[in-house]
Amino acid sequence: MRVRTSVLLLLCCLSLPASHFDFSSLAKLARVSDPQFSPDGRSIVVVVSRPNYEDDRFDANLILVDVASHHWRALTSNRRGVSSPRWSPDGSHLAFLANAADNKPQIFSMPMSGGDAVQVTKSPTGVQQFAWSPDGSRFAFAASDEPKKKTGEERHNDAFEVGDDDYLVHSAALPTHLWIVSSQGDEARRLTSGAWTLPISHPPSSPASPLAWSPDGKSIAIVKIATPHSGDSDQSAVQILDIDSGAMKAVTGRTHNEGYPSFSPDGKTLIYWYPRDGAGRNVNEIHVVPITGGDGVSVTRALDRNVMRAIWMQDGKTLLVGANDGTSVGLWTQPLQGDAKRIDLGKICPTSTFWVDAAVGPKGEIAFTGSEPLHPSELYYLPSATSAAVRVTDFNSEVAGLELGKTETFHWNGPNGFHNDGVITYPPDFQTGRRYPLVLYVHG
Repeated sequence: MRVRTSVLLLLCCLSLPASHFDFSSLAKLARVSDPQFSPDGRSIVVVVSRPNYEDDRFDANLILVDVASHHWRALTSNRRGVSSPRWSPDGSHLAFLANAADNKPQIFSMPMSGGDAVQVTKSPTGVQQFAWSPDGSRFAFAASDEPKKKTGEERHNDAFEVGDDDYLVHSAALPTHLWIVSSQGDEARRLTSGAWTLPISHPPSSPASPLAWSPDGKSIAIVKIATPHSGDSDQSAVQILDIDSGAMKAVTGRTHNEGYPSFSPDGKTLIYWYPRDGAGRNVNEIHVVPITGGDGVSVTRALDRNVMRAIWMQDGKTLLVGANDGTSVGLWTQPLQGDAKRIDLGKICPTSTFWVDAAVGPKGEIAFTGSEPLHPSELYYLPSATSAAVRVTDFNSEVAGLELGKTETFHWNGPNGFHNDGVITYPPDFQTGRRYPLVLYVHG
């Protein structure tokens, strides 16, 4: 594993020219995330978030981008907690999470022909994640259990049994379980229960393992974790849940470190995350296994990268995978049998915060969010894996227009035979031969 060191050279001045990046520029930075193709591939919806310093939060909106023209329009405004846009299978509706009147996140569904979004769920604890059924008639969603209601003197007793939790926990850890509800918003039905839990996200980390419907809509692949205590999150195993009977079956029989299952387009196999040799300290690999069960086989062993995203391509024989690669992030097409082929993205670095932010369209198109050395986060598009990436948004054009410092990657050999790499960022007005203060940001 490489040790990465970012080296920043910063010009320390009491005042900077107006054309330089300064503290006020931070408020203008837009964060672009979660690209989702429409079923016909003509549009991509993204979440665009901007800092709100006055209220100490990020304000997010859903933005619809036309692939051909690059024109965009906002789909939401003045909604709190907007996230997770997901198209209905027929493209007629767009569902998303947003805060309801009680400030808890719920599923909302917006008709794309026009009209206001309608609240679908009324979960007492809020919805953590959701997924459309293949026929668009239902949502599966994850929500934590409600705490037991206390009466009498117990109402004032906030003591709880501490498990293997982080030091900031201030209440008992509660399980998260699976529910199902009509896309029209009828009463939700619980599908799972017990002391075990579905995964939840513990930032900074990947989002919780997404719920994965089988193509026939009869089952859902989930990840079962032994307890809701955050320190036990490695006790995770992929399961397939039969929706009608509620029966669950383990796919591999392992009890640790499995996650992020996804059905193949024909529904016969699953891919999932699993670390090399089963050790959590090792790089993450993508394994494939028949839905009938088995040990699973790594398809990314030869790639030798810590893979943080895998998406089925439409042929059902190839994956789009993303991983850190030195000081950048790369995308590859990975056949189930054979060597991975890196996609040439030039100087574009896909966004990866423990999760590579990408999507695959109905004809093998690829969308991802990323940045360039002198241009912050935007949406990028490739008509195919062999095409050149095109920037299709310009939300950060104002910041990109500032005089920014250039960056360079450099390498050196460190102790114990490690090959190290880093990034040096120069002051905007850098002059060779002049001395500047040096700030080190060491990350390994």
